[in-house]
Parts: sequence; structure tokens; C-alpha cells
Amino acid sequence: MLAQFFRPVVGGEERAVEDLSAGLVDRGHAVTVATLRLRDSAAREDLNGIRVRRVEGMVNRLERIYADERLHLPPFPDPGVVRALRRIVAEERPDVVHAHNWMVHSYLPLKRETKAPLVLSLHDYSLVCAQKRLMRQGSVCDGPRPLKCLRCATAHYGAAKGTLVASGLQATTPALLRRVDMYLPVSQAVAERLQLAARGVPHEVIPNLARPSQADHVDVDQSDLGQLPSGDFILFLGDAVEDKGIHVLMQAYAMLDEPPPLVIVGRSEDVPDSDGVVRLGPLPHAAALEAARRALFLVVPSIVPETFGIAALEAMALGKPVVASRIGGLPELVVDGETGRLVPPGDARALATALEELVARPATRAAMGEAAKVRAERFTPTEVLPRLERVYGSLIRSVRE
Repeated sequence: MLAQFFRPVVGGEERAVEDLSAGLVDRGHAVTVATLRLRDSAAREDLNGIRVRRVEGMVNRLERIYADERLHLPPFPDPGVVRALRRIVAEERPDVVHAHNWMVHSYLPLKRETKAPLVLSLHDYSLVCAQKRLMRQGSVCDGPRPLKCLRCATAHYGAAKGTLVASGLQATTPALLRRVDMYLPVSQAVAERLQLAARGVPHEVIPNLARPSQADHVDVDQSDLGQLPSGDFILFLGDAVEDKGIHVLMQAYAMLDEPPPLVIVGRSEDVPDSDGVVRLGPLPHAAALEAARRALFLVVPSIVPETFGIAALEAMALGKPVVASRIGGLPELVVDGETGRLVPPGDARALATALEELVARPATRAAMGEAAKVRAERFTPTEVLPRLERVYGSLIRSVRE
């Protein structure tokens, strides 16, 4: 596995890579994760059977450009990472190399040497979008063009980093399209927006996994949940930023008549204080799942074309309905009127109507929650991992024949 970040960094993509790796280990596979080494992290570690190898490269020395706790790799080969991956590949002799983000560019120079099939999961739109979100000036982008992308990247990252990322992506994407053996978009929405069929590249939709049962086996620090309301509440889970529709949610919530509290779990520094809104800040994953378990339902009001919606899936697996925007991959999870409600992105009035319905109708919530739990079964390891194994097996056989 090639992933820029892994534990102790924990976000949606990091959880997806860890869940995937853990599931493959459970099924008898040997899995090594190559990832960037952050400060104070061990170069080698074993995490529940997953061998973790942390590497350093040029990016670790560019802290002025990458002024972030996450020193993101650029979309072109990092010489130091290339050297480190060469050593790891020589030791591990993998049957398959499965990349998850721009770290793939530092593996491409080694592909002919290893002869292992290369698989690339598409968790975002970074195949064509320098900022990975496919958003421009607050709206969904209609597609890449060199000058437009350069301007967008510099506006998003700043002149130095934006120019580096946008120009690097434009230069390296053609080689990537030729040399990856199989693309694995996490939703049909990703496949369509990236025009994988039109590009003629091999691809198969392999969604992320739902493993909320892990929370049943983890002791939740109750101090993390001390500020949760004792009664009913609505839950927003994730960074409370404009892309995630927090401004739309705040407008919709203000339209409700005596609603239950709205709990925000995630970074919410820019959310103003408001009656009924409880901001808990980021919580450990198990505690966030426990909050979802206690909530009436989850709300995902994104205006960005979400590639999947792991928070929505985890809430569904816990038997909770979801109110979500009809955008990106979310409609592939939430079935309107069956497992929750879908509303037009950015429509505060429609969102308020959906919230009001689920608050006022316990029987509807219960029926939708049961249907959501059944639908989430399609995304369990026992359903998803055999599909991935078939992809791996087919590619390995094609190389050996």
C-alpha cells in the first residue's frame, strides 16, 4: 500500500487505507504500508499485523512551502521517496502495489523494475484537479484546462505551492494514465466526473468499507462525550467548513421551530456561537461513532461533490438515517425516502424541511434507520474485499502468463 499518511494521522482517506489493510490481513494477506514519516514517528512499526514503513524525501525539507502538519507529496516523483520505495520493494517483493494518492508518482519510476501490477484507488479528484475537490470559486468545476487550473491552484495554495502542484500535475498525468494497470474509483460519481470510460482506462468501482463494529471493542473515553446532550440531538460529523455546507446547515437549523440541539463533531473554529448548537471539536474515531449511535440522525449538507461519504456510511451501519445533499457519491449511499433524505446542495429551505420531517416523525426515523443498516451491509469487508481480491488476482495472472 502506498499512502501519503497513515496513523497517527487519521482522516477519512487514512481510515479507508487502514480498514482496507486490516481487512486484507484478516483474510490472510501480508500487507505493508509505505507512508511519509512525520515528526516523532517510528520508521518501522507493526500495527495489528500491518507492516508500516515510514519514508522521508524532499518534501520533508520543504516546510516553508508545505507549512502544514501534513507535508503533502507533490504530483511528481520525489527523489528521496523514490529511493526509499526502491529499498522497500526490494525487501518486500510485492505481488501487487496499491496506491491511494499522489505517492503513486514516486513509484512510477520503479514500475518496470518490480513488474508488480499497479492499482490506484481514487478517493478524490486528484487525477485532474490540483486541489483535489473539483471546486472552483465556490461552485463545482466543469473540467480541467491548463490556465484555469493554474489560476485556481495558486488562489487555493498560494503562488509557490500552487504553481508547483498545478504544473506538476499537468506534466505527469499522461504517464500516470498509461502506466496504472487498474483504477479503482470509490464511487460511480468519481468514475464519471473523471471520465474514466471516455479516457479508455481500465477501472472498476470499489467502494470504501464500513467497519463501525470496531467501536464495540474499543473503550470510549466518556470525558470525550461529556458535552453531548442527554436527550435527542442532530449530528454533523466532520470539518465544519463551507465545502461541507456548514453555512447552509446553520441557515436551515435557524428556520426550525424549537429543534433539538445540533451537535458538531469536528473542527468548527469558524462556526459562530448560536442557540442550540453544541461544538465538541474533533473526537477520536470511536467517540465520534458513539456520538452517531446516540444521535437522531446524521446530516451531510455538502456543496462539494463528495467522492463517497464515509461518515454517512458509518452512521447508516449504526442504524441511523442520513439527510444528505444530492451531489457526488452521496446518492449512491443514501436512498431518498428509504434510508434518509436527499436535498439539493445549497438549498437551506429544502434542508430545513428534511430536518423537520425526521425530527417530528419517530416512526419514519426508525424505518429509515433499519433500511440504512441493511443497505450498509453492501459495504462490509465480506462484500467488498472479495471484489478487490478478484482484481488483484486477475492482474497478477496477466503478469505471470
